[in-house]
Amino acid sequence: MTTRIGITGAAGRMGRTLIEAIALSGGELELAAAIEQPHSTFIGADSGELSGHGRNGVPVVAALAPVIDKIDVLIDFTVPAATVANVAECAQNNVAMVIGTTGFTPEQQAEIEKAAGKVAICKASNFSTGVNLCFQLLDMAARVLGDEVDIEVYEAHHRHKIDAPSGTALSMGRVVADALGRDLDKVAVYGREGQTGARSRETIGFATVRAGDIVGDHTVTFAAEGERVEITHKASSRMSFARGAVRAAGWLAGRDAGLYNMQDVLGLNKLG
Repeated sequence: MTTRIGITGAAGRMGRTLIEAIALSGGELELAAAIEQPHSTFIGADSGELSGHGRNGVPVVAALAPVIDKIDVLIDFTVPAATVANVAECAQNNVAMVIGTTGFTPEQQAEIEKAAGKVAICKASNFSTGVNLCFQLLDMAARVLGDEVDIEVYEAHHRHKIDAPSGTALSMGRVVADALGRDLDKVAVYGREGQTGARSRETIGFATVRAGDIVGDHTVTFAAEGERVEITHKASSRMSFARGAVRAAGWLAGRDAGLYNMQDVLGLNKLG
């Protein structure tokens, strides 16, 4: 059975990559709708040509509502306000969602969780298979190294990214904090300047870089006296995220209502 997929932000960098990823995925997944903002100059354009993969006959449209009955799953990598609006519309129309947007407020997150009571939603800070493997490695490293190390999270992205730290960096920090029984909201330090005093062992520090066209670099350092362990993931193409999101869309089709993540898609939660 073919899963019909819709993409919001279809003319953006991630949207175009998602269109290409669907085209490369084989016959069980098909692009059924491509949505952009009403003022976009790409409205009416063929989405396949827009992605550079060749004409596919799916035009870019200005709203989700006219095409929502044509899709089984919506993939959304946009901005929090737009994503929350799309979540509400999908919940009303029994359409599953893959959410790659980050930077939600607690109130917006609550709206997503409420919608997950009606439809299946897969929400992840990062859909890369490699990053999700890193989450497992970070949990293991934190449990083995325990309270004998200082922990710092470094992340770097392109100059256009609007939230900081990245959702992936926060997820990495939360994995480590949970493994050590710490509350990330209480121990996270997001910047240092001036006379900061000695570092507390329980601190989990975050450093953020925004520059050029960096797709996404993440490193978590576990630093002890005389040695350190670093777990690093570097993305060189958005295709790694797009393939994962498309894989999640195929996995999500027909699932019961609930809030899932990429660890569920990959079966990694069973390893814990």
